[in-house]
Amino acid sequence: MLAVLGWMAHYQKVTPHMNVMTKIFLRALGCAALGTVGIAETAPTYQLTDGQTVGELEMFQECTDCPEMIVLPMEKFAMGAPLEQSAALYLLWNNDPAQDEVLGLPSEGPEHEVVVDIPIAVGRNEVTRAEFLACVTDGGCTHTPDPEILTRQGKRYADDPRHPVMDVSYFDMLEYVTWLNSVVGTHAYRLPTEAEWEYLARGGATTVYGQGDTLTVDQANIGIFYSENGTHFGDPNNRPIPVPVDELEAANAWGVRHAAGNIAELTMSCITERHLGLPTTSAYAAAASETEQCELVVKGGRFGASAEYARPANRGNRSQNRRSRFVGFRILREM
Repeated sequence: MLAVLGWMAHYQKVTPHMNVMTKIFLRALGCAALGTVGIAETAPTYQLTDGQTVGELEMFQECTDCPEMIVLPMEKFAMGAPLEQSAALYLLWNNDPAQDEVLGLPSEGPEHEVVVDIPIAVGRNEVTRAEFLACVTDGGCTHTPDPEILTRQGKRYADDPRHPVMDVSYFDMLEYVTWLNSVVGTHAYRLPTEAEWEYLARGGATTVYGQGDTLTVDQANIGIFYSENGTHFGDPNNRPIPVPVDELEAANAWGVRHAAGNIAELTMSCITERHLGLPTTSAYAAAASETEQCELVVKGGRFGASAEYARPANRGNRSQNRRSRFVGFRILREM
């Protein structure tokens, strides 16, 4: 066993997702190494690189410029959504649906139970401009994100240090992850998989959104739209740009903020026609690690877009090298 652990410790340093694969392999051996937690009568605790001990739903920050992280419980959840939940989006993009069909987006299924078997903490917020620019200043990130957004009212700027960072590609995000790991002295930080992202966004809820069955513009930076006599118009309170991560009543029950709306968030999972239907988060992590080049799943909706896109079950896609004024990311740490 010691020989196996030594072999994996070596390769974990050179393989980006080997920390995920190492834990999967160790579980197969029945080993409880690397902070893995089994079924227990008391909630698990985890030790950080600085010796600090944290437990479920506790928040921590491993350096001054590091994101605030929240330790999530290890539970199970229902991933995906029934067709009826996405009927409004289906009708938006399909002008002449068959009336005898159940309307909705098949890409959000199949609904299936996923067991969370990798202990994780996730960013309380989307990665902010200040957090990303700390990487740029330190030489770890080579791209300086542009905060400019072109709106109907002209140019606007999401340049507050607490605005979520945008105009970053998947490769820019990987540079940030590498830098963050080097600063903290770990290999535990990465992007979430699609399954992990949906889990963090739901916050233990079984409702349409992590905050309930409906959303208001006070809860999320999304667009609310109305239709009257064949005319469509937006709520006057819809916002044309992101808001700083501290604004709005945007937290779910676990304290995770802006998982609905503000900036859409990229995951490390490749987009598929439907969910893979895998039983565990470790299986989703293994699947995400198998392919280097693909269109990636983007989640969470964004400012100015209809609330239906902000549902945890909704799925979009984005190329790895594309930078967008609408897409950012949230960080994950394996515990």
